[in-house]
Amino acid sequence: MDTVTALGLIAGTLTTLSFAPQVIRARRTRSTADISLATLVVLLAGVLLWLAYGVVRADPAIIAANAVTAGLIGLLLSMKTKSG
Repeated sequence: MDTVTALGLIAGTLTTLSFAPQVIRARRTRSTADISLATLVVLLAGVLLWLAYGVVRADPAIIAANAVTAGLIGLLLSMKTKSG
């Protein structure tokens, strides 16, 4: 693995992990009242576009980070829509 790919994987891991505490908190408290639906939708759209970009570029760091981030945002959106 080259240095640039390693750097991308580290950056992607850190930014992706930043969503984990929010998902854990929302699951624990069963509340998403303080999470903006609009923010989640726009963020998911951006992450999916980054994922598509990563696929076109065949960049594993971009693909991995954005696929996992999209999953975490999807979980939050699911909890948000179920809780109202």
